[in-house]
Amino acid sequence: MSTFATIPDDGTPLRVVVVGAGGMGRAWLRTVESSPLVELVGIVDLDLAAAADAAAWLGRPGLPVGAGTAQLASDVGAQAVINVTVPAAHHPVTTEALAAGLPVLGEKPVASTVAQGLSLAAAAELHAQLFMVSQSRRYNKHLFSAKRLSSTLGSVGIVSAEFFKAPHFGGFRDAMDHPLLLDMAIHQFDMARFLLDADPVSVFCEEYNPSWSWYRGDAGSTAIFEMTGGERFVFTGSWCSPGQETSWNASWRISGEQGTVLWDGDNEPVSSLPTQAGDALVSGDAFLSEDPGQEIAGSLRDFVSAVRTGSTPMGRVHQNIMSLAMVEAAILSASDGVRVSVDSLLEDSYQQAVLDERDPAVLEVLKSWTSVRSALAGESVAL
Repeated sequence: MSTFATIPDDGTPLRVVVVGAGGMGRAWLRTVESSPLVELVGIVDLDLAAAADAAAWLGRPGLPVGAGTAQLASDVGAQAVINVTVPAAHHPVTTEALAAGLPVLGEKPVASTVAQGLSLAAAAELHAQLFMVSQSRRYNKHLFSAKRLSSTLGSVGIVSAEFFKAPHFGGFRDAMDHPLLLDMAIHQFDMARFLLDADPVSVFCEEYNPSWSWYRGDAGSTAIFEMTGGERFVFTGSWCSPGQETSWNASWRISGEQGTVLWDGDNEPVSSLPTQAGDALVSGDAFLSEDPGQEIAGSLRDFVSAVRTGSTPMGRVHQNIMSLAMVEAAILSASDGVRVSVDSLLEDSYQQAVLDERDPAVLEVLKSWTSVRSALAGESVAL
């Protein structure tokens, strides 16, 4: 895969602008302000009053604000962009930033569709800039411990995740067509890819909406994925299941030929493999070799390290598209009532991306790919 431009560490924080002043934007603003790795130099939002309010809320009422990403970034000398807009704005905002020569850290999903994600991967190649998607729930020391423990199980056959919550968000989530799959399950789908070091091959999924649901779209689903190593990943969840709720990270079981690892999503994972002293469960964090940081703070640290050193972070756009592909394939399966091939979905998305692309230079990059899956793996992109 082509390399991206780096910004050598000169001893000063990386200058960033945050795009999006809503609730998640404020979470990012708070994280950016508390990190010694970055300096917040501006806030972008189409609603300038919202941007100014966010700056005041942060205790920095004089912070520059603007409605245009590239323009404000240029005005304040920003070196990178953090895109915390709604999914529909991910493609235009990230495209603008990459074209301006700025690396981008964006909220999930990579874009509204896999086709748009492919366009962004091509744009990142064209401009030789890093675009990293913040799959923040990967940045959890217990998840890393579960992965380490699972490596002792021999061949893994099944990974299951159960997710049961009952949040009353209000707003856009209540009106979404696929609130659970599109807004939340992408986290567990991405975590399963991390745990297995595998990508999806196919999926069969059903969606449903309990009679008491306060969501317009289906708030429950069950999906069975075949993964590239032959494993099965099974996701079952509901966003309208009050009582005995699971962690936001879900509750996990990793079943292998020699034993099982359990993780409740909040505490240390445990393994059924016996210790030298007997059959007690083995605590996972004793095997932790690295601390990935916590959620968006960990994601931010990974991004800055990559921009400074050229290392490949988790969530680089080419890799992360496969997590959104799992969501789209699951939604298509539920709609059509059939098992869906992920390669077929990727090819259809690629053809759509080629049809939709309006930048001739990005289109040329797309057309240079020999196949979608190989391009996403970096196998068909010229160095």
